[in-house]
Amino acid sequence: MEDLADAVESLEQLVVGWRELVLDRDAAADVRDLPGIAVRWADSRFAFWNCVTLTDVGAAPELVRQRLREAAEIMRAKERPGFLWVFEDLLTGEAREALGTAAAEAGLAHAFPGTGMAGDLLPLPEPAHRDLTFVRVTTGEHLRAYADLNSQAYGFPLEDGRDGLVGSMMWRDRVHAYLGLRDGVPVTCAATVEVAGRLFVVLVATDPAWERNGYGEAVTRKALYEGGRATGLTRATLHATPAGAPVYPRIGFQPNSPMAFYALENPG
Repeated sequence: MEDLADAVESLEQLVVGWRELVLDRDAAADVRDLPGIAVRWADSRFAFWNCVTLTDVGAAPELVRQRLREAAEIMRAKERPGFLWVFEDLLTGEAREALGTAAAEAGLAHAFPGTGMAGDLLPLPEPAHRDLTFVRVTTGEHLRAYADLNSQAYGFPLEDGRDGLVGSMMWRDRVHAYLGLRDGVPVTCAATVEVAGRLFVVLVATDPAWERNGYGEAVTRKALYEGGRATGLTRATLHATPAGAPVYPRIGFQPNSPMAFYALENPG
């Protein structure tokens, strides 16, 4: 039951948090809660703002097949590509075993894995790193640098990241977004935002040229530290990619639900 509760928490953080983040990007975004599927789709060039996710709890194989077909139909109707997020612990054991085959039947290809994580880890000590100066994102120039770091880290064209973030007032005012500067140059970034009584970590990225220096961990600690001070929250959550998964337990996060990200096999 604990695994299921963790997976439900991780799902809720996505569904609630992405509602705000997607509507910030486009007030006319497709934000719907359908039977078994949540749509959070800005049709942005920044693919992370184009999201559908399965929301049934304890879904058996046949229901998962149906939901995957429905999700793929929603994705095919969009102009821009995005991802289907699947929290695997929400599925029955049989449904998890059949997930890859069922996704392929629906025309979906596995894009990359992820891991939900959470922890009662706040407050944290004020962080520091010998190489870095931390700056909160408060200007358009800062936000552009934040977008570019995400594009570089995730392999997107620079204009795609900028389409997702540049011009946002929410990211400059309500999100606790930080850049880590080395010799005045942004090399890493992380952000936290209050979501349903948790501090949600989003869009952590490091310039690939500066990986394995502890920069991502340091700037994530900074975003958590400042977000915790501002909100008084004690629990934090995130969705980790394979690159970040080894880092976050050092901060105090515990892995919970494994995740799978799918894209359309033949988009457009």
